[in-house]
Amino acid sequence: MSREIPPYVAGHQLLAGKHILITAAAGAGIGFSAAKRAVEEGAATVVLSDIHEGRLQQAVENLAALNTGCQVQGIVANVTNEEQVQHLVDEAERLSGGIDVLINNAGLGGTCRLVDMQDEAWDRVIDISLTGTMRMMRAMLRYMQPRGRGVIVNNASVLGWRAQVEQCHYAAAKAGVMALTRCAAMESAEFGVRINAVSPSIAMHDFLRKTTSPELLAELSKREAFGRPAEVWEVANVMMFLASDYASYMTGEVVSVSSQHP
Repeated sequence: MSREIPPYVAGHQLLAGKHILITAAAGAGIGFSAAKRAVEEGAATVVLSDIHEGRLQQAVENLAALNTGCQVQGIVANVTNEEQVQHLVDEAERLSGGIDVLINNAGLGGTCRLVDMQDEAWDRVIDISLTGTMRMMRAMLRYMQPRGRGVIVNNASVLGWRAQVEQCHYAAAKAGVMALTRCAAMESAEFGVRINAVSPSIAMHDFLRKTTSPELLAELSKREAFGRPAEVWEVANVMMFLASDYASYMTGEVVSVSSQHP
């Protein structure tokens, strides 16, 4: 069992000339890593969205500093607010001339047993992780379908397949993202739009360290074939493949980025 983290993979122009929109992309997790990978893969435009204005501006500056020629823009938006979602998509379309790829990364987790679950906690996780993904897809498809092209990549979780205590709300939301991905893909195929999802197990980042006990992180890591969590860029790499023309015949698929597909 190898616990060594592999070398970071250089870009191969998988998204050359493409215009990309990514939600929840200003943190230290999968969203920002996907944005960085998109820039490194030759994207012409990368539009980042997040609810944290200061962090968003810093993320834009960090990506612009890569000096690839990519136009990097940031737009503050909350995926639980329909008006903000519409503004985000409309503005991203205006800035780019037409978004080619939407990566839905916004999500919220937490730990709570069902018997202790408050409606507010349940609703918040579902609203951000599932309904927020739906809002973004709905707004984006209204542009992509008439154009006859486009790609959407959603971020699900292996918890949409498998069970874990204190994860009823998050698992339900991510199972919903999987079903949403499959059904929307069938509706969009006739328009030349592809919709897929990645399903990570455990990807290590600062927020996860803050919200999960070291004991649980160690236990989850031991379950993986490589005996370690994924790096966030390893998940982002699979997103880049799904976003690229290499995945031209894939739609409605949920790709496990893990050794733990049930």
